[in-house]
Amino acid sequence: MNAAQTRRLILMRHAKADYPLGVPDHERPLASRGNREAPAAGAWLVENDLIPDYIICSDALRTRSTCAWVLSELGEKGPTPYIDSRIYTASVSALCSIINEVPDTVGTLLVIGHQPVLQELALRLASADSDEEAVYELAMNYPTLGTTVLETGHPYSHLDARDAKVTHFAVPRP
Repeated sequence: MNAAQTRRLILMRHAKADYPLGVPDHERPLASRGNREAPAAGAWLVENDLIPDYIICSDALRTRSTCAWVLSELGEKGPTPYIDSRIYTASVSALCSIINEVPDTVGTLLVIGHQPVLQELALRLASADSDEEAVYELAMNYPTLGTTVLETGHPYSHLDARDAKVTHFAVPRP
């Protein structure tokens, strides 16, 4: 991929998590609903021809479980995810810096993480030519499995603010 080609950044919030007593937030598992719904996120990626070349996933149990369900739908097309412990507590600037580290040879990048940082980053990156309805929807609510697709002609190393066009916001559920 050369620098002039379009890159896609997909920001996905984890599926619905459970709140078991005595379990630290980082180790919270998916709720029954999350386990039922998470495969739909992978199916949505396949249906929309948004197969990631590279996946970065928070190390929290709920994000890793969501990633496993997504990968089950991608099948052999899915890459091995990179589990990054920095995402769990990342600020918007820190998450943007993590994305800036991605090789520019990656065409489609999927980041699986948490609220509110995913919503805030999507709004920070949204360029003026973004789909207005998609930006409105993601600004109003970023529920579990909320997924923003952004496109940019910039290398990942240059993403900072208003650098990517929001093309989709979806909440893939069965």
